[in-house]
Amino acid sequence: MARKGRNISGWLVIDKPAGMTSTAVVNKVRWAFNAKKAGHAGTLDPDATGVLAVALGEATKTVTHVADALKAYAFTVRLGQATNTDDAEGEVLATSDLRPSDDEIKAQLGAFVGNIQQVPPKFSAVKIDGQRAYKLAREGNDVELSARPLWVEELLLTGRPDADHVTLEMTCGKGGYVRAIARDLGEALGCYGHVSQLRRVWSGPFDLDGAVTFDRIEELARTPEIDALLLPLETGLSDLPELRCTPEGAARLRNGNPGMVLAADVEYGDEAWASLDGQAVAVGVYKAGELHPNRVFNR
Repeated sequence: MARKGRNISGWLVIDKPAGMTSTAVVNKVRWAFNAKKAGHAGTLDPDATGVLAVALGEATKTVTHVADALKAYAFTVRLGQATNTDDAEGEVLATSDLRPSDDEIKAQLGAFVGNIQQVPPKFSAVKIDGQRAYKLAREGNDVELSARPLWVEELLLTGRPDADHVTLEMTCGKGGYVRAIARDLGEALGCYGHVSQLRRVWSGPFDLDGAVTFDRIEELARTPEIDALLLPLETGLSDLPELRCTPEGAARLRNGNPGMVLAADVEYGDEAWASLDGQAVAVGVYKAGELHPNRVFNR
């Protein structure tokens, strides 16, 4: 059975409010645009705010490029308390009266930069034997998660509102859990810690400057004016080289066949995208003057 809705494609950057799941935001956006298809490029916890990039229609085929890109977070760590969820919503498991100095905190940050191993929070969407870890944890099961590799580009101390709180900014790759950083930093400092506030500042090519509030989406829902909020599908491909093609090459690519592209600054075997008159035709691998497509855009 065909899904109802419009064949509309593009990206929408939402400034996600606290108290909503990322899935709920996507569903609301899909309804507001009456779109057939929607998805997002990286989950935010329900209490987190900030950049949530939502793809509509054919733009969902570019989600992996945004999800794999670097992301930046501004967050506050509450020192002196460990919780079972590693954020303020959880049950307090342990406390400490120790409050490290700013210099002591800065001295520990280097251990969390570069290629690190991170154990996700027990209350996370990581799957264990086909079930989400948070579901198992809520049912009282003993959840054991393995460490995963994470690239952290930068982790900076940005403020100290009071003795109990410290503000940080982190830039990291795919799969990073800010809650785990807060937990592990607190353990390294010997005082415990959890995230009390979290905001995603940017995600790949999308940032807060171009974000739309959820109230604005509700205001324009199901009106012609809402389409003006969309960014082009091509925005999600900004980290890949663009190769221009001829109409003949575009026709071949749209049929799933290798198509001729014009020479550009790209190496054999590189991933790239082909365009015709500024519109993306396909994403694929460049080989000797041709793009071999693995995703084709139908618009």
